[in-house]
Amino acid sequence: MNPPPAKPTRRDALDNRERILAVAREALAGSGSASLTAIAKQAGVGIGTLYRHFPTREALVMELYRHDIQALIDRAPALLDTHPPLDALRLWFEEVAHYGRLKFGVAEVIHAATGGGDDEHYEPFVAAIARLLDAGAADGTLKAGLDAEDVLLQLSVLWRIDPARGGEERAARVLTLIVDGLRARP
Repeated sequence: MNPPPAKPTRRDALDNRERILAVAREALAGSGSASLTAIAKQAGVGIGTLYRHFPTREALVMELYRHDIQALIDRAPALLDTHPPLDALRLWFEEVAHYGRLKFGVAEVIHAATGGGDDEHYEPFVAAIARLLDAGAADGTLKAGLDAEDVLLQLSVLWRIDPARGGEERAARVLTLIVDGLRARP
């Protein structure tokens, strides 16, 4: 016997979920220790509503992670469609750096949840980097034969930059060093 079809989620419940995620993204980017009570209050929902959507702090953090990583993965080809490869790479790296501000405060939660090789976004993220690198190699602006996982390792420093201690400026300097190292030399 088939189970009854799942009831569709109400529009107000979906709106609450999206509002919680938007508030949590900003709150956690400002401080990895932002309280769930403060997030619920700022989102205009009760704490029970927050817990119905995200039963634990880790569940909330991981939903933000999944959403933001997928958005970055999807952004790489869009940037290549509208920019020369070197510019697309730099713009994408800047978006990764922006994302790094969120990850700074919650990196341990994400690492614990994905560190065992369970992260379904790892390969697509590496593939997005490879696509950007390949496009730059094809037009001669980037070195040929760059390894996307090596570049990811370089980018991982971004989640260690404290946003409260000149993070944006430092990230920009680090990205310049990374991009300069990837450029093809005449």
